[in-house]
Amino acid sequence: MTTIQILDFVDGARQAIGLTVVIDVFRAFSTACYLFAQGAERVIPVGGLETARRLQQQNDNFILIGERGGRKVSGFRYGNSPAEIDGANFTGKTVVHTTTNGTKGLVNAQAADEVITGSFVNAEAIVDYIQAKNPKTVSLVAMGSNSGWRAEEDTACAEYIRARLEGQQPDFAAIKTDLRSSHTGRKFFDPTVTWALEGDFDLCLALDRFDFVLQTQPYQDGLLSLHKIEMNA
Repeated sequence: MTTIQILDFVDGARQAIGLTVVIDVFRAFSTACYLFAQGAERVIPVGGLETARRLQQQNDNFILIGERGGRKVSGFRYGNSPAEIDGANFTGKTVVHTTTNGTKGLVNAQAADEVITGSFVNAEAIVDYIQAKNPKTVSLVAMGSNSGWRAEEDTACAEYIRARLEGQQPDFAAIKTDLRSSHTGRKFFDPTVTWALEGDFDLCLALDRFDFVLQTQPYQDGLLSLHKIEMNA
């Protein structure tokens, strides 16, 4: 029988074992799914800005996407936003992706047997993938905000995936309503928070929009890349 544990923050990623799902709903791993859906060939998640810039300097065709404190990093092509990249063509492109929380979770989950990303946009694909693998242990890591306090959407996603693995069917409409008024959800509807695009809220909560999972694989020089695994293939 599979044991399911929910962990938090970068420390949780470091403690994660078994098949590990690193969850960042607003917005890292929702954005990553949209990148692949819009044609990206490879996404390289990195923890630091210096690493991202070095990769782009070495490969001038790489596209930099990322944020710090929610805001697009100076000199990057795009911020960490599904709405901002909506309609962009990434066919055949390599994207270097760095965020305050999510990508740091991936690079710190070194004790895990396998690591995939987690978000609502591919939640059922994640459930199907885990069930097909039937691992001894599943670690669901809710990355939270600023790696110091829980983000309601990440915890809700971890609990949703656990419930689905246990055969339950949570009320997602109620979850979405709660998240709209949550501390991290309200910013998308606050005109004074100019970096939080309103469209990101619905795009990040488009339940089961994608039928694939994103698995980390070794890239080069100790870095990782995300690999898309189609569940209907």
